[in-house]
Amino acid sequence: MNIFDIIGPVMIGPSSSHTAGAVRLGRVACKIMDNEPVTSVQIELSGSFARTYRGHGTDKALLAGIMGYRSDSEEIRNALEIAAGRGILYKFIPTDIPGAHPNTARIHVTGQKGKKCTVEGASIGGGNIRIDNINGMKVDFTGENNTILVLHYDKPGLVAAVTHMMAEKYRDANIGNFRLARPVKGGEAMMTIEIDGSVPQKMIEEMKTIPNVVNVLLIRAIEA
Repeated sequence: MNIFDIIGPVMIGPSSSHTAGAVRLGRVACKIMDNEPVTSVQIELSGSFARTYRGHGTDKALLAGIMGYRSDSEEIRNALEIAAGRGILYKFIPTDIPGAHPNTARIHVTGQKGKKCTVEGASIGGGNIRIDNINGMKVDFTGENNTILVLHYDKPGLVAAVTHMMAEKYRDANIGNFRLARPVKGGEAMMTIEIDGSVPQKMIEEMKTIPNVVNVLLIRAIEA
């Protein structure tokens, strides 16, 4: 535990869970869009997020994060106006996501070139977050560490090919956590690999060349 787990992050807004954590959830969606300009956003809000999002500025915080701002950015206060000025269409939908954490958002983003992503995650306190689902695939990471998402076809030997390549060529990239999600056997699957320390971009590019890998995305550790 570090000091920020106790006192919370430096931030704009009244609540670390409803503001700072919400910004970080939005920033994950921003990173998954990989800098593609956003044209529309639809956000489902569950639990206390649904009841208090206007009063606590959760709507502004989520939009600010999606646009790439951090939790200490002055722009959070005017995020709705900034989004409108950029031509971003946005909509907030209070709902009930069964079994979800009380501070859960499901973020649907569409980019200028047609790229889309859906991110579901929760603000779990003190500005900390947990990402539970990306594009319909179950994941589990916090954004505290550099995280590699490997979208691939569920084929024998694919996991071994990825981890063997890392062990042989990038021994300094220590795997802290590894998870595999596959909604349907033999279909698309996703590896979530959390790395201790830095991740060379060359390693990401090399992973993309492995047969049956569809795409590889590096989500660098998210600052508050």
